[in-house]
Amino acid sequence: MSSLAHSARRIALSLLALAMLGLARPAIAQGRRAPIDSTWRKNGVCYEIFVRSFYDSDGDGIGDLKGLIAKLDYVNDGTSSAKHSLGAKCIWLMPIDASPSYHGYDVTDYYRVNPQYGTNADFKRLVAAAHKRGIKVLVDLVLNHESSEHRFFKEAAHDTAAPHRNWFRWSATDPNTKGPWGQPLWHKSPERNEYYYGIFDSAMPDLNYDTPAVRAEAMKIGRFWLTEMGVDGFRLDAVPYLVERGNEVMHTPETHDVLRSFGAMVRKTAPGAFTIGEVTFDNRTLLTYYPDQLDAYFAFDVSDALLAAVKNRSASKLFIPFLQLQAALPATRWSPFQRNHDQTRTMTVLGDDPARARVSASLLLTLPGLPFVYYGEELGMAGDKPDPRLRTPMQWTRGHAAGFTTGTPWETLQPDSLIANVAAQEGDPSSLLTLYRKLIHLRASNGALAEGRLLPAQTSSDSVAAFVRRSSTQGVLVVANLADVPLSNVTVAMAERTLAAGHYSFTDLLDGTRATELNVGEDGAVRGYVPLPTLAPMHVYVLALRGRRR
Repeated sequence: MSSLAHSARRIALSLLALAMLGLARPAIAQGRRAPIDSTWRKNGVCYEIFVRSFYDSDGDGIGDLKGLIAKLDYVNDGTSSAKHSLGAKCIWLMPIDASPSYHGYDVTDYYRVNPQYGTNADFKRLVAAAHKRGIKVLVDLVLNHESSEHRFFKEAAHDTAAPHRNWFRWSATDPNTKGPWGQPLWHKSPERNEYYYGIFDSAMPDLNYDTPAVRAEAMKIGRFWLTEMGVDGFRLDAVPYLVERGNEVMHTPETHDVLRSFGAMVRKTAPGAFTIGEVTFDNRTLLTYYPDQLDAYFAFDVSDALLAAVKNRSASKLFIPFLQLQAALPATRWSPFQRNHDQTRTMTVLGDDPARARVSASLLLTLPGLPFVYYGEELGMAGDKPDPRLRTPMQWTRGHAAGFTTGTPWETLQPDSLIANVAAQEGDPSSLLTLYRKLIHLRASNGALAEGRLLPAQTSSDSVAAFVRRSSTQGVLVVANLADVPLSNVTVAMAERTLAAGHYSFTDLLDGTRATELNVGEDGAVRGYVPLPTLAPMHVYVLALRGRRR
């Protein structure tokens, strides 16, 4: 063998060894994917999954990708039936990259699936299985920071001349500055008498986006997951904090520039792919992240207003954040939700009241936006801080470990696992799970609920929320009694041109209840309409409008 051949063989073996260690960054295809169908956004619901907690296929107590594949039919079995499937058209997976932590938000290798969850090949099989069922796959992408165990940071901390030294921010002295929630921003280096910047934790050093190579690497990581792994988009973590400007640590113009470039790259690489960002601020701040950055963002104001209305039995402020966003954006560009993996679960917020949880779910899934549902919310799973208790194993059955694993679960289950589980609620027409299934499938099939405009109505009781969702061909009147008691003779009024002139009848799309018929005059207004003589306590009516227009 020639010396050239020997050298080539040594290089190949070295690259193989690095790849096996997860250290070599693969060459990423520069081509484009075929366009991804984005029509699912109009009538779809996304389901957030923590892979570690969803289903364990091998008995080690940790959920994995093979387990998720085995349970995909629960998410969506590819049919229009609500009997055995939620009908979600999208899943968002919390971080699945290699990481030393249970949560995965400190990544050590952006090009390798966490070995506890499986392999890159397992992930590709998941994507194929999801696509077969009509499910889009989004992955959590953590671009603000990486793990202090990542080899780039370890090398940079050890050697001031390391190639990736300027991928992080360093200070010879402790600036002793505090972050937005009073946390230290600078942390003592493990290697020398200096400090590094990390807004969230010492285990999560921030990446320095003033370095062009960092921006280039973020684009490369995105292209890898789009072209090599086949994902349909990303949820981007903690985007307001990407780029600092002096002591300004969030919402900087440079942060918007990075998001604008990343969004453009995604749209070019995989037309139709979906990007959604975490901006945990009010609507006014949220709107500064449009129009040309990511596709959508989570609407935290909407979440707060929704749960406050249900908890406080008052509809007075429910519609404000919805209308703010509706006036500025298409409904596919913002996402309402109840709770996520960082927040006390809905059932716990609502005082462990199943009836109130039903009202909250019904409002979420009949109001506009592209809704997200956190796994287990459809069962009424409880959960409160600390964070691991918000992310406990999915509760499938009444058996050992609630059917999550044959071994010992990585985290103790919730005390409600004997009640709030799939087996206990499957087939029960009155269960929370059945309600979620009905509503998600209804949203997918009803044009008014899918993409109709929100037209709030006035009611004679602050404890009753009423609104119309109206598309070009369909209309739905939603009436929600938030009170603990029945309410009689509650009137509903609607502004001019809310409905076309005509005679209308109403039928509840969930249980077939017939409501009072309605005559609408030429001005299209509604005055003093009583939908039902008595509104049941903590009950939501989803009334299809059927009638003859004049």
